[in-house]
Amino acid sequence: MNKFKHLYQYLLSDKTKKRSEQIILLIAIASFIVHLIIICLVDFGIISLVNPSDLLKNPIAAIYTPFSFILIYEVYLLIHYLPKSITTYISKQYEIITLIIIRRLFKDLSNLSLSSDWFKIKYDLQFTYDLVASVLLFLLIFLFYKQSKKRYRNNDLEDSQIEGTIKFIKIKKVVAASLVPVLFFVAIYSFVIWFLSSTKLSSDAEVSFKNINNIFFEQFFTILIIADVVLLLFSFFYTVEFHKVIRNSGFIISTILIRISFSVTGLLNTLLILTAIIFGLLILVIHNKFEKEIALEKLKIKNLNN
Repeated sequence: MNKFKHLYQYLLSDKTKKRSEQIILLIAIASFIVHLIIICLVDFGIISLVNPSDLLKNPIAAIYTPFSFILIYEVYLLIHYLPKSITTYISKQYEIITLIIIRRLFKDLSNLSLSSDWFKIKYDLQFTYDLVASVLLFLLIFLFYKQSKKRYRNNDLEDSQIEGTIKFIKIKKVVAASLVPVLFFVAIYSFVIWFLSSTKLSSDAEVSFKNINNIFFEQFFTILIIADVVLLLFSFFYTVEFHKVIRNSGFIISTILIRISFSVTGLLNTLLILTAIIFGLLILVIHNKFEKEIALEKLKIKNLNN
């Protein structure tokens, strides 16, 4: 157990989080500069490419690269907050998918065609969807954050409830610590497969990632769903409260909807993401209503007994 504590502290402590933040920021700045230099070299013909990527045609697209590293840090934060708060953990999922859309906006900016046929051009239409969606998602995450701060339960918990909560937190720490190496290897695997397919070194070029925006995150959200289901099953040992079971199950459905969104494009992709977060927000609002009523009922009983 002591070895696990040391491992958890090494991977997910606040000190590690702060150090990781500094490292990622430095890498993000460096990658942005390198990307800009490569774009300039391609533009001036110093580097000759037959079919240059859209990410090498416009300096604006260089923002895509540092955003990718910021997303990696957001993934780490999600795992960091998993044992601490379920609502913070879920809000991090929503932040990640929103940042993916923002990152996609920078990529699509390099493909915009300013013409009267705006709503007939694929890239322009997708840019419009993402622009509207990013504002709506920002608002929804704000509302989710406000709901997650509401607390109605009193501190008069039974010893068995406190003991159960402590045990469940330990299980979440085990899951979180296990996710760090798993997601690290998935990230390396995803990048290698994408690189091989993009350079035609793999015979499965069309099997890998058809959309660069989906690299790693398709597999990442699949792993999150598995981890969420495992935690849901373990939660039954420590609580049978209906509203909590529905809340946790609803959050899993929200994650599944986000995962499905990677399988589609265009308007349907945007609608699935919005639906996922709206669903999660409604689940949390109703859960808080339950918590409020239970707290009021306990307060009435306490007042009557006094």
